[in-house]
Amino acid sequence: MRALHFEELSLEASKSKEWLETNGLGGWASSTLNGCHTRRYHGLLVAAIKPPTERMALVSKLDETIVVNNERFELGVNDYGEAIHPQGYQYLKAFSKKLYPEFLYEAGGIRLRKSVLMVHEENTVIIKYEVLKANTPFTLELLPLLSVRGYHQLMHANEAVNKEGQYADGQFRIKLYDGTPDIYINAPGSNFFKNPYWFYNFHYSIEKYRGQDFTEDLFSPGTLSIDLKQNDTVYIVLSTENAQHRNSAALFNQEVKRRRGLLKGQPENTALQQLILAADQFIVQRSSTATAASNPGSLKTIIAGYHWFTDWGRDTMVSLPGLCIATKRFDDAKKILYAFAQSVDQGMLPNRFQDNGEAQEYNNVDGTLHYFIAIYKYVKATRDKNFAAELLPILQNILDWHFKGTRYNIHVDADGLLYAGEEGYQLTWMDARINSWVVTPRIGKPVEIQALWYNALMIYSELLLQNKQREEAEVYALKAAQAKKSFLQQFWYEAGGYLYDVIDEAGHPDVTLRPNQLFAISLPFPLLEGSKAKSVVAIVEEKLYTPKGLRSLSPDDAAYIPTYGGDQWHRDSAYHEGTVWSWLLGPYIDAIFRTNGSSPALTKATNVIQAFLPHLQEAGIGTISEIFDATPPFTPRGCMAQAWSVAEILRVVKTYHLYEEEFKPVRLSGIDALL
Repeated sequence: MRALHFEELSLEASKSKEWLETNGLGGWASSTLNGCHTRRYHGLLVAAIKPPTERMALVSKLDETIVVNNERFELGVNDYGEAIHPQGYQYLKAFSKKLYPEFLYEAGGIRLRKSVLMVHEENTVIIKYEVLKANTPFTLELLPLLSVRGYHQLMHANEAVNKEGQYADGQFRIKLYDGTPDIYINAPGSNFFKNPYWFYNFHYSIEKYRGQDFTEDLFSPGTLSIDLKQNDTVYIVLSTENAQHRNSAALFNQEVKRRRGLLKGQPENTALQQLILAADQFIVQRSSTATAASNPGSLKTIIAGYHWFTDWGRDTMVSLPGLCIATKRFDDAKKILYAFAQSVDQGMLPNRFQDNGEAQEYNNVDGTLHYFIAIYKYVKATRDKNFAAELLPILQNILDWHFKGTRYNIHVDADGLLYAGEEGYQLTWMDARINSWVVTPRIGKPVEIQALWYNALMIYSELLLQNKQREEAEVYALKAAQAKKSFLQQFWYEAGGYLYDVIDEAGHPDVTLRPNQLFAISLPFPLLEGSKAKSVVAIVEEKLYTPKGLRSLSPDDAAYIPTYGGDQWHRDSAYHEGTVWSWLLGPYIDAIFRTNGSSPALTKATNVIQAFLPHLQEAGIGTISEIFDATPPFTPRGCMAQAWSVAEILRVVKTYHLYEEEFKPVRLSGIDALL
């Protein structure tokens, strides 16, 4: 990944790009490239107390100051609304994200490289400082700024804070409030200067833009200082665990080795390897069951997006083939599928697991059907027939509930198609709702739900056949055939040359042009083929395709909203009414290969990926955003790192070997020599 040279970037430009480190538990370290927090979710140690949930922002920042020859050079950057102070961005000369984020500072004749890394399956961050150049010894001062709050909340100055920590042998320890985790800051060779103090009025500009509360106060217990000279290296450990007697360098190198192992055997392609490392950030432990509690790591799940999502059923199943199967993480795939199997209720997978032990939500129709797709792709890749046989009773239970009817009026209609929906609810992935207003009401028979339903029936039939249950397999194959016949009779919009988006509760077809119809072509068992499939792909390309993904609604539609932003009402009202979604490039490329010869498809798909690749350095460095505005410059919005965005790009790149056909890595600049 090309290093970013900061002489090329303004303060605002470097604030608009973000980095992310994660720990396989749901926790993270993250900020902008220059260290100026713009979100409430930015922080140096955000810990998952009950993986992957109950996340707490513990350490917001560790602001550095270089003291040399009685001069002070503050490297931090903070937005106080009226002023930016300090203005350490002027000393930041380069940033690089390969295996982990690296920052290069130059000030007062000192050249200092900082690396930030989170330890896998620990709430631990290691910051490595390397003195690359120092004509004279100097002091590095570290100012910890603590938040200690739920990650959705903001902290304000209060008298309940515990101002007394303990410092001994290079380690500082403090518990800011009763009932919160201990915070350990291990800084070998340091001195601690006690100075408990509240810093007021940090401004988070993205929160302000989003119409949220945007100011916060942070507490500092004092300052750590370390004397350094040229060629010195020091490791600072921030953790919820005692780090005093741990070998920090070995711990750092162990995590580096783990990440290099993820790339072993993968093509030598910079962009592809960044996607593989990005994929790793979403796969986390799930410890909400007795099984997981007794055997940590026995179950896994997928974080839908950073920074504010937990694990969602739909997102997990869409993401699993790209994050786990394309990367050959088959054991993780199996643990994820098992984790969700334990939560099936009335034939439905939970839409999402919530924080703080709240009840699971079962308010989606497509996540459960995507479960069949994920299982099918896992079995195809691994030939794990025993696993497939083990899940057959669960799949049978799911189908039985769909045939007899389950929550939210989800049931199979007389024509063999799947009906879903009740007034006031939205069960598909286009699920925005503002109070009682459902923004994209799709009650009835949504087009992609029929494609998923048909595939669920076909997959179950094939798994039964694989298990030598031929008669039962034939029963479900016939049900699938009925669904396909009804679909082809009801969903083709002849005048438009594409598929209706939904047949509503009154049986009326909806001609709204959306990308959902691609699933009738892209899934393992297509419902639409031939000239009609080509027509669909052509109109999607003409009206919905952008270099960053597919629009969720045609610009010709009166309801089209090109820009996603503002307060929650404005954001949610635009979420699926034009906003671009990059994960849809996955089914779009599948459909390209289904409707073109192999050579033309390869060229076309490669061009799609090439047009998309610059985004890897546009917002979240080395990862992919959730959504984008629908018109140039297609500004990234929403989560800075989204699981199914990364997963679907990675899946199609690996599936169709796009990296072998002019899939050019981002070029590295000469500034890398400094890093």
